[in-house]
Order: sequence, then C-alpha cells, then structure tokens
Amino acid sequence: MLSFPGGRRSPSPDDVEVGPLDLAARVDEALAVQAIAFGLSHEEVGVRRQIVLRHMRQPGARALGATTRDGRLAGFVYGMPNDRSQWWSTVVEPYLRSSGHDDWLDDSFVITELHVHPGFQNRGVGRALITTLTDPVPEPRSILSAIDTDSPARGLYHSLGYIDLARRVHFPSAPSPYAVMGAPLPLRRRPGRFGGGVGRRRPGN
Repeated sequence: MLSFPGGRRSPSPDDVEVGPLDLAARVDEALAVQAIAFGLSHEEVGVRRQIVLRHMRQPGARALGATTRDGRLAGFVYGMPNDRSQWWSTVVEPYLRSSGHDDWLDDSFVITELHVHPGFQNRGVGRALITTLTDPVPEPRSILSAIDTDSPARGLYHSLGYIDLARRVHFPSAPSPYAVMGAPLPLRRRPGRFGGGVGRRRPGN
C-alpha cells in the first residue's frame, strides 16, 4: 500500500505518470488503492478481485494507471463498452427507463472503477485518468455510477460534462444509493497539466 510519512510534502501531478496498466497483473495493488480510497473491507476486496479479473476479459476493456516515480500505483481507472446483459446494466436499466434515459445503455463506454489514493487526490490525477481512458474509445458517450451525495467525485464528473440520468439507484447489498451519470465524448476539458485545453473533435462533430 502507498504511505506518505509525516512531514513529506503533498504530492503534485508531476509526481505521477498516467499510462497503460496491466490491471490483471497488478490487481492486488490496484485494490489496495481502492480499499484506502473507498473504504473496502478485506472480504469486499476479495469479491472485487474476481470481478475485476472477469471484467478485464471483456471485449474492449481498457485500464490506465497513475504511477509514481518509484513505480507505485497512485490511482487507476478501467472501463469497457457497455453491454445490457451485464449485471450493472440490468440493475440500472429500470431506473434509467423510468427517467427516460435507458437509451444511454447503448453505444456507451462505462467507467467501471476510478480510484485515486488520498495522498494524490485533488491534484488532477482522477481527471487525467478518466479523460485519457475515454479519449480513444469509439463510443460517442460515457456512463458511470457514483454514490448519490455531494462528493468531490460527483463534482469531478459534473465538471467533465456528466449529467444525472437517474438518482437514488439501489444496488443489492450497497448501503448507500447511487446516481447514474452520462456525458458525451470527448469529456469536457479545463486548462492545466492534465486538463489540456479543449477536447478533441470526432469526425462529424
């Protein structure tokens, strides 16, 4: 796990490099970051390990990591083209249908997980991970779910152009309701090292 001893300066975006991640090979390191960032128990980590490995075998699945200069993983993101037959889609579909947004389940790239170690949060790392992941995908839009509260994560997604498609979505065994959010691709940009001005244009856009 990552640790930052007392007295060490706060990490800056220049301390990490965003690039391709062999998530299957580094799944335990990635889940250690997620456990700290998201508050997972040992049992939950074990369950998610199998889910991540299964997801990475899906067609079109992609993962990126934010790696420190000494090779540690400070954050990661992965996603895949959405499939209505997948468990996540079957749960959110009734909520999206009731709000008139179930068409977002088609031709979308779903962000399955995005987590940044607390020592590297609020420095543009999460923004860099999600924009770099979605820039090359052929789908015209992206969807994801986030805990339905006024959180920094939700603030990040809104700043990237995500809007709320459904609220108060309940996943089995999840203690808190979620919001399903969607955004057109490419995601909105802001100036900065990881922001990079305006988003790229797609043919016909």
